[in-house]
Amino acid sequence: MKKIVSFALAVIMLAAALAGCTTLKKLPDGTYDKGAVIEMYLSGEVYNFDPQISITDENMLKVMSLLFEGLTRINAKGKWEKALMKDYKVKADDRDGYCVIITLKHTKWSDGRSVQAIDFVNSWKRILDPNNSCEAASLLYDLKNAREIKRGDAGISVDDLGASAIDTYTLKLTFKNDNPDLDRFFRNTASIALVPLREDVIAMYGDRWAMRTTSICTNGPFVLREADEGGVLRLERSGFYYRDPEKDKYLDKYVIPFRLRTDYSRGDGEAQVKAYENEEIFYLGDLPLSKRADYKGSAKVNDMMVTHTYFFNTENKVLNKAEVRRALSLAIDREKVAEILTFAQPAVGYIPYGVSDTTAKSSFRGAGEDLISSKANTEEAKKLLRSAGVSGGSFSITVRGNSEADIAVAEYVAGEWNKLGFSVDVKKIGTSKLTVTEGDLTVTYTVDDFEDLYNSGDFDVIAVDMSMLSSDAFSALAQFADEFSGRGVDMTPGGGYEIYRHVTGYSDSDYNDLIDRIDNETNKAARADLLHEAEKKLLQDMPVCPIVFLQSAYVSNKLLSGFKVDRFGLVDFKRVKMKNYMNYKTLDEEEEAAAAEAAD
Repeated sequence: MKKIVSFALAVIMLAAALAGCTTLKKLPDGTYDKGAVIEMYLSGEVYNFDPQISITDENMLKVMSLLFEGLTRINAKGKWEKALMKDYKVKADDRDGYCVIITLKHTKWSDGRSVQAIDFVNSWKRILDPNNSCEAASLLYDLKNAREIKRGDAGISVDDLGASAIDTYTLKLTFKNDNPDLDRFFRNTASIALVPLREDVIAMYGDRWAMRTTSICTNGPFVLREADEGGVLRLERSGFYYRDPEKDKYLDKYVIPFRLRTDYSRGDGEAQVKAYENEEIFYLGDLPLSKRADYKGSAKVNDMMVTHTYFFNTENKVLNKAEVRRALSLAIDREKVAEILTFAQPAVGYIPYGVSDTTAKSSFRGAGEDLISSKANTEEAKKLLRSAGVSGGSFSITVRGNSEADIAVAEYVAGEWNKLGFSVDVKKIGTSKLTVTEGDLTVTYTVDDFEDLYNSGDFDVIAVDMSMLSSDAFSALAQFADEFSGRGVDMTPGGGYEIYRHVTGYSDSDYNDLIDRIDNETNKAARADLLHEAEKKLLQDMPVCPIVFLQSAYVSNKLLSGFKVDRFGLVDFKRVKMKNYMNYKTLDEEEEAAAAEAAD
């Protein structure tokens, strides 16, 4: 009798388990619905979805984290976890030195091709190519020949990088020394800049590969289906994300929502809030300034590893003295700026909260001293200007034209700088159109003109949301040293193979030497001390003016649950559920056409 009861219970439990395998609703014909279509306002508009250029705009980061996945991820406690990495083992021999062999999990790109070890190798070679510009280069400098490749050393090519594909799913990494900090390196590989990329796609479309939905190929939980300026941003569950469509019955095995949809044609931020309050949309990932105080108590707020920063053009005749740049910084009341933005904290250094010090759990900001006052000191600013022999001058603050927050901060800062005797205006940069012929097609792209100005250094002062590429401070600070800027080498005839400096034009031999020492330091405590010294030196010379540490803030309808937030302050939507989603589901034109055809 007991065996019969036990068997019956086992059957019931198995049935319950099988019933719980999916969140999808079963349709009358026995098939399953695809899942919830969540209308939302995810972020401001994004025009280029290349993860290797996403570090100056928090809106890009919010989207990239949904489209791509790397070897590892950083959890909320600052520790790295396996993502695409299945396992790794250390190997040391006389021929290759210290190596790590990484086995990848099996998953696929959005077009159904397997994600392979060679995709990581090609992505990292692209970053290190001396012809390319990418601030993430120093994240890879622990690998053999990485630094030499980036500076264009004779006799060394990208094919000499200490990263190779042993077979389809096995990656071999060879390090430059026999005592690498693997914990730190694997925290680095969580950077969105180090995700795998498809060489064949990039070769076919060039730098425009990530500017339209028909060419972009992603390996993350969501796929980019639609991205029209002033129109709709539509992300859909990837049916290939750790799934085999022929074997896995349920679409929501790893990703629950079917679609995340942002309709920019609804209007500005206030219009999006109105739609949220009318239950037309169910998530707000970016609140307009006028509504932030109203939602401050109900919003989910998390620190981001992002510093809203002003980069100075150090070659500008008005701004080429460190005393002038420090005076401009002193004139800013960062508490006032944090008040304007609501979801921000005054920057007391360049490195924000969330970045680690000697260990993953320790805080760089907590261990370091405050290097910037949160309050303005106008009298000290005027004193510095007098010592520099500067009484005024004209220049502009360049901001993204679609960022209400950046514009508000810039207008406040310009007002304070004008009080010092300068003539400062705010230059709002938008987009332009690029029409090209590709085969038999004429294609029009939306170009982010702000990004072009940033990369070219064509600015006086430019406002950027500078994302920390890693939870380690090194990559953020190293960018200001010549060999670590990541901007490549002038390979043009007669160019002299000069390394391109940081976009600010800053170059200092003492700072270069300090970063070089950090790169070669293996003692964690000594390295941390040197990093703090580098931050202090950077803010003494001040090619950058940190303003505030940004925070992410979102509000969601009670129908939604299952959000997770990582160490970078980015929201993970993979397991988000929407209660009674069928009651709120709307069909798009494609689905309506299919339904009409089926009805006929």
